[in-house]
Amino acid sequence: MVAGGRAREVTRRHGDGRLPGGTETAVYGTLGAVQRRFRQVDVFTAEPYLGNPLAVVLDGEGLTTQEMQQFANWTNLSETTFVLPPEDGGADYRVRIFTPDSELPFAGHPTLGTCHAWLAGGGRPARADPVVQQCGAGLVQIRQDSGGLAFAAPPLLRSGPVDEELTGRIAGMLGIGRDAIVAAEWADNGPGWVAVLLDSAEAVLALRPGPAILDVGVAGPYPPGSPEAFEVRAFTPKLGGAGEDPVTGSLNASLAQWLLRTGRATAPYVVSQGTALGRRGRVRISAGGDGTVWVGGSTVTCIEGSVEL
Repeated sequence: MVAGGRAREVTRRHGDGRLPGGTETAVYGTLGAVQRRFRQVDVFTAEPYLGNPLAVVLDGEGLTTQEMQQFANWTNLSETTFVLPPEDGGADYRVRIFTPDSELPFAGHPTLGTCHAWLAGGGRPARADPVVQQCGAGLVQIRQDSGGLAFAAPPLLRSGPVDEELTGRIAGMLGIGRDAIVAAEWADNGPGWVAVLLDSAEAVLALRPGPAILDVGVAGPYPPGSPEAFEVRAFTPKLGGAGEDPVTGSLNASLAQWLLRTGRATAPYVVSQGTALGRRGRVRISAGGDGTVWVGGSTVTCIEGSVEL
């Protein structure tokens, strides 16, 4: 794929490593030169089409940043990823993560979805467990268990209380009074999240927000004894309008670090997300003996094939 119609040359070979007369050079200015393995997966669900979709190009080597960005814009999903050979000797593979209009150093559901697609596509980790992913934020550990995959939550880049003026603006964005916000704190592990706590899951589901002004994650507890501990919703201007993301790994990672640290939650627990959008996302939070927070869930493949790119 070439943005703006700029032609480039691609040398292609048949599976046996040669073409009649040697190699063939194709000059093109649109999609159509190289067949690359492709999967579209649904993350944080065991039921297809009820989680958060992700497009994964398993053979990303040779693509430029511009070409990756254009394809991510075309898929129009919240994220599209491209798998590449690792540059760090401690990693099993490298991934680049794109929204329709920008590249991210880290994101949660693309981390689990890419690992699922890489393993299903024949990827073999150097060690039994964990798989090690290299991304813009560094190395991320991903462990495999009977319930799917889980990634180790990266450290927060920004934490601490949100000032009162911004808290008031967030309340206005959410369509609620300032007094409805129990607590608000920066919980940024890359995307820029502000975490907001309401007094109940019911209050979270009742939100009717206006246009998102920044990345805001909202959580509210279910009554004790419920199958899920919290209902979570994620709003981001990157998606336009109210911009609600169906199920969000990075947000749940940073929310968990905040909720566990302040004693508002105990691990393990399960989060429900996507309910307001007709999804049934489930995120599993656990904590290791060393204090590492693990964010996990099921992933299913919905589309498998190749893409000309």
